[in-house]
Amino acid sequence: MTGTSRTVPAAESAAPAVPTAPAADDGVGPPRPARWLLRRPDADAEARIFCFPYSGVGASMFSRWPRRIGRAETCPIQLPARENRIRERHFGTFGRLAENLIEPLLPHLDRPFVFFGHCAGVLPAFETARQLAARGLPTPDRLVVSAQVPPHECPHDRFLGLSDEELTDELSQQVIARGGTPHPLLMKLTLDVLHQDLDATALYTTDGPTPLPSGITVLRWSDDPEVPPGRLDGWSAYSDDVEFAVLGGGHYEFLSAPADLMSLLERVTAPAKGGSDHV
Repeated sequence: MTGTSRTVPAAESAAPAVPTAPAADDGVGPPRPARWLLRRPDADAEARIFCFPYSGVGASMFSRWPRRIGRAETCPIQLPARENRIRERHFGTFGRLAENLIEPLLPHLDRPFVFFGHCAGVLPAFETARQLAARGLPTPDRLVVSAQVPPHECPHDRFLGLSDEELTDELSQQVIARGGTPHPLLMKLTLDVLHQDLDATALYTTDGPTPLPSGITVLRWSDDPEVPPGRLDGWSAYSDDVEFAVLGGGHYEFLSAPADLMSLLERVTAPAKGGSDHV
């Protein structure tokens, strides 16, 4: 096997204390709010699904998803150092990412909303929900976690043990899965971002389960060998309302907006009995 070996940094624990002001992620000042979302949210949306990308990619990974799922608008989150934010400094850790994200996201949390994350995208989604709760701010009605072990069992990511050659091959497969054609220069740029994202993944852990006020839906994919079924059970300790579901397909099936996933998201964003309180 060839490739460059990686040094895994010391662990980052999700601390209970949350700074009152977000840290800058671009070396100059707080990022411009509009950049955090791929597009401006619609004012007439009844609910929102904020979608967190996984390692190495940006918000465009959700390009095959519909703009509306039932009554909910899909809102892909754009992270620094990629796509239209390619010139910005990487966020470093998921803790810092959440700190920076909350302020620009807050104006759009004025109606029912859900966080969705797949694989490593679950970690910033969870950390953002945790920090919102710690600050007494609106929290997701539901956190939908797909193909990721609970934070206290992290780090868990197959990519952490791969060489550059193997990572490039994986990235090429992802591009093809999204309907694109791998380009050598694009693969090199993406690999650089992926290394930094994997460092953030390797750092993130918690000392134990951190319960959220949100409900949690845990997804496993029937043909996905990356996360054995038993590794997802620990999510039960993260909320009083946890449900588990198995959907058909492999690890990247969600990219194509499969009907069973869209139906699930429509269900979890449907109006709750008795209404919902978001101020």
